[in-house]
Amino acid sequence: MAARPASHFGPRPVITLLVSLLVALASGTNYVFSAYAPQLAARLHISHTQLNAIALAGNVGVYSSSPLWGITADKVGPQLNLFPGFCFLLAGYSGIRIIYDNGISASESSASTSVILLLVFFTLMTGVGSAGGYTTALNVTARSFPDSLRGSALGLVVSGFGLSAFIFSFIAQHVFPGKTSYLLLTLALGSALPPLIGVFVIKPIPLSAPSIHETVAVVTDDVDSRTPLIPPISQNAFAESSFASESNSSWGINEVRKKSIPEDSALLQHFHGRKLFASVDFWILFCSLSLLSGVGLMYINNVGSIAQVLYIHEHPSNYNPIEISKWQATQVSTISMISFSGRILIGLLSDFTKAHWNIPRSYLFVLVPLCVLASQILLASHINVVSELWKSSALLGLGYGMLFSLSTTIVTEWFGLAHFSETLGFLTLSPLVGGNVFSIAFGRNLDRHSNAEIPTGLSLEVCLEGRSCYVDTLYLTIAGCVVAVFLSLWAAWRDRIRRAEKRLSE
Repeated sequence: MAARPASHFGPRPVITLLVSLLVALASGTNYVFSAYAPQLAARLHISHTQLNAIALAGNVGVYSSSPLWGITADKVGPQLNLFPGFCFLLAGYSGIRIIYDNGISASESSASTSVILLLVFFTLMTGVGSAGGYTTALNVTARSFPDSLRGSALGLVVSGFGLSAFIFSFIAQHVFPGKTSYLLLTLALGSALPPLIGVFVIKPIPLSAPSIHETVAVVTDDVDSRTPLIPPISQNAFAESSFASESNSSWGINEVRKKSIPEDSALLQHFHGRKLFASVDFWILFCSLSLLSGVGLMYINNVGSIAQVLYIHEHPSNYNPIEISKWQATQVSTISMISFSGRILIGLLSDFTKAHWNIPRSYLFVLVPLCVLASQILLASHINVVSELWKSSALLGLGYGMLFSLSTTIVTEWFGLAHFSETLGFLTLSPLVGGNVFSIAFGRNLDRHSNAEIPTGLSLEVCLEGRSCYVDTLYLTIAGCVVAVFLSLWAAWRDRIRRAEKRLSE
């Protein structure tokens, strides 16, 4: 008689989930850049262009290193990622803090090129370290919970990544107001210690293998032709369903097969490594993520500038840097909190609709581009005052949070768990394209309209035209969101066809 699997609500799974959440919280600190960027620019006399280059280095570190972290997690084990992640985060933020504390000499008008390059390098390190911790947290969570709980568990961990900005921005505003050096020290220790703790605590919890054979639809090079195979599922396949885990259940084998196969079989699981790039579905996800995360990164990196533009437009002769910093912090907190909520809610919703109505998670993906599209339309056509900016920030945060939570779960549903981190790592390269295109377009557009000087404390030119300063870029992001809507509908349609063909082949 097969041994009954351990409860997924016992001490070990709960501890694993909580520490994974803690690691994810420590891995989202790149979104806190705007909390200390103005002070860094003021102390080192850095221009907006240089500041954006430094900010982009963190994003490049996260997304470019993710495939390597993913391959390591899948082939060697996720724990191997945590200690290097700890080292990268500690060294990166410590280096930024040292440069900030030293400042520039009295004979220098601005930071030298070598200092700028060092800041880029240290920020890149923080991104690489963040990716290592985040990849590990996702990998362990995905492998430790069955399909019936995986969406909720992953949504919780992914939400921690989104909540990171709120926690550290709160510290910046209320614990260390005006003390940037202390904030950077907090970032160094607060982001590095959780991965170090995880080295000793985080371990995947093996799922028990089903006692029956699963039918797996294998997609050939011609994506539309499939051959059903009936291989035995091993312990490492991690394809357990809530029905098959009960070997002594009163349910018969036929009933278990009927209920477990449609939901739990990864229809595209043989696509991994180089074969992944031959999958149309992979490229649909990649392009969708590139467009939507690109719009999200553009907004997150520039919402401080948007708040500044709207405030100056309302108060052209009464510039108050403290008041502006409060509005900027409000946007960061709004995006972070709503993103956190969206990541959890979409995980719960996807689990509920799949368990009760057998609705694939890919069907819910269309909600993501609709939310992001609504935020861009609202920002481009209705928001003229800074006090209304939170509405666009909330919609963007909701869509951005759902994007990463839902896409992570869809990867497990489509491509399986055997190469989960590798597949997810390749997908996380997508923001490098969209993020750079939309962010550069926004920056150049804003620079063209910035022709007035006021005492900002940063000696930078500003734009006094309000929404007109950046609205041209929003037309570009709106177009990108519309394309993403059609891509999400295409993905859902292809998923529906695959499942229908699979049912016919059984």
